[in-house]
Amino acid sequence: MRLDFDPARPIYLQIVDEIRRAVARGELAPGDRIPSLRELAQHAGVNPNTVQRAFQEMERMQLTETLRGQGTFIRGDPDLVARLRAEMARDALGAFLREMFSLGYTAGDIRRLVDAALDEQTKRGDAGAE
Repeated sequence: MRLDFDPARPIYLQIVDEIRRAVARGELAPGDRIPSLRELAQHAGVNPNTVQRAFQEMERMQLTETLRGQGTFIRGDPDLVARLRAEMARDALGAFLREMFSLGYTAGDIRRLVDAALDEQTKRGDAGAE
């Protein structure tokens, strides 16, 4: 798990986002145990209270569940990965579109640019290209 913090965003939210990305990428699967609060705080070099807040947020989001005496686990929801991937794709697309519109691109311009970029990736054989 990569933890390279952006000073402009709360650290606890960045920890949550990294766990979400790990689940969406398949690095963590439903039912997997995540590092303990202390382990994660030490690994990330942050205050345990910050990690505790991340854990509370992940439980509130129904991403994790804590079993007393056993640890914290990715919730065993079979739809979790698909749901996370869809949410994260929506968020990424929304940020991309906001930025493109703020640069003055029209919807048609954006479609052409995206199509050209996809064509280029397909030609190069990059991962994820159809």
